[in-house]
Amino acid sequence: MRPILILGGTTEASHLAGAMADAQLPAILSYAGRTLTPRAQPVPVRIGGFGGVEGLVEYLLREGIGRVVDATHPFAAKISRNARTACHRTGIPLLRLERPVWRPAAGDRWVSLPDMEAAAAALSGVPRRVFLAIGRQHLGAFAGVQQHRYLLRLVDPPVTPPPFRDCSVVIGRGPFDTGAERALLERHGTEIIVTKNAGGEGARAKLHAARLLGLPVLMVERPASAGESVARVEDVLRWCHADLGV
Repeated sequence: MRPILILGGTTEASHLAGAMADAQLPAILSYAGRTLTPRAQPVPVRIGGFGGVEGLVEYLLREGIGRVVDATHPFAAKISRNARTACHRTGIPLLRLERPVWRPAAGDRWVSLPDMEAAAAALSGVPRRVFLAIGRQHLGAFAGVQQHRYLLRLVDPPVTPPPFRDCSVVIGRGPFDTGAERALLERHGTEIIVTKNAGGEGARAKLHAARLLGLPVLMVERPASAGESVARVEDVLRWCHADLGV
């Protein structure tokens, strides 16, 4: 069986890599390289970009990749587009492994927004204490909204200072629990949360804490995905075994 390329960077990708190792499926897990200390994996790992569509096409052909699983973050729209284009050009089957979106429950005070720019615009007005739980890639969208005191949570310490006059940074990697999230929000006097609708369990606890504290949440919805997708690792394994008649 030809190797399977997993485009990773999510908890689901790590779970898939483990499941493929257990099933003795030949897999390669690819990281974009944004996290300084990625988790150890039971399959070969490559780190770094491919160089756009052309670079990805060249890699797929050079390595004899038989299938591609896009298990990147729901907001990593560029690599997902590149994967679709590269797989279309090469005729290599592609499947998207994507966690379901979060949905509000009773007591939630969510405001659904289409993108980061809309979230930044929604923060205009009186100064507030804002938990900006969006990762470091999108901080620039809020650089023009300087009246607030921001709390940032990042996986790695920032290499350059965040683009805010007044902010605190905490370093942490999920999964998080509701009690710790509530304590964090209370300690920093948080009045509103901005987050991405990434889905999954690892970061859901902040939403539970917000509900308990009655805090509003500006929820940036994920970009629409295209192509065939599944939500479970088991479905990916069945897809990978399809050409073996398993």
